[in-house]
Amino acid sequence: MTTYILRHGQTDCSKRYLVNGDPSQPIRLTEEGRQSLSLNRSTLPLHTVRTWLTSEFPRAQQTASLLMDVSAADLVIDSRLNELDYGEFEGRPFLEYAVWLDGQGPGERPAGGTESQRDGIRRMLTGVLAALEHPGPRVLVGHGLVVSVLLWHRCRSSKEAMPLFFPEAPYVEPIAVPDDELPDWGTALLSDLDRDVPGGRVDRGGVDIFRIDEGSALATVDSVSHPPDQKDLPHA
Repeated sequence: MTTYILRHGQTDCSKRYLVNGDPSQPIRLTEEGRQSLSLNRSTLPLHTVRTWLTSEFPRAQQTASLLMDVSAADLVIDSRLNELDYGEFEGRPFLEYAVWLDGQGPGERPAGGTESQRDGIRRMLTGVLAALEHPGPRVLVGHGLVVSVLLWHRCRSSKEAMPLFFPEAPYVEPIAVPDDELPDWGTALLSDLDRDVPGGRVDRGGVDIFRIDEGSALATVDSVSHPPDQKDLPHA
């Protein structure tokens, strides 16, 4: 069996690179986001899918429902698949959170938030692994961060450490992971988190990953392992 893991369709927030980690906000797909679902139906074996899993967020549930007219009652809702809790950055540009993350490190929680970036990744991975408890084939509709982490893992080089930032995940493009491989993916990534003790800018000797050019809304990065500007950063 196989688990197909994908990011929800486009929303107005994601189009504008604004973060949303609060599932109570009624953020739904844009018209473009809805139209993209019909273009991606052929990438999923929709007629054989037995379980549809999503986060608590309206955009994830809407994506799952529209892909194959799945009723809300037929969705398996798992809060472990929720987007990251951005705390005080809720509703603000992702770049603001990214600059804070660069300075403080992925083990710190933003003010008003309940989890750090690494805490959130760990939570999401446990939700992905829990999908195996349900009949397959299964489709899991999640958010940009967890899909970005899985894409990075699939292409990582030997002994490459988990980065601070990941390339942006595409909308509604599934990663197909066979059941016998998914536990190995999860174990490897959770092990990364167990031994990962990254710090912020101070722990890096004051070296910035981000450089924000005066008068520019975009950030560039010094390390080739990080995306070159805002459009390549994962967001909700």
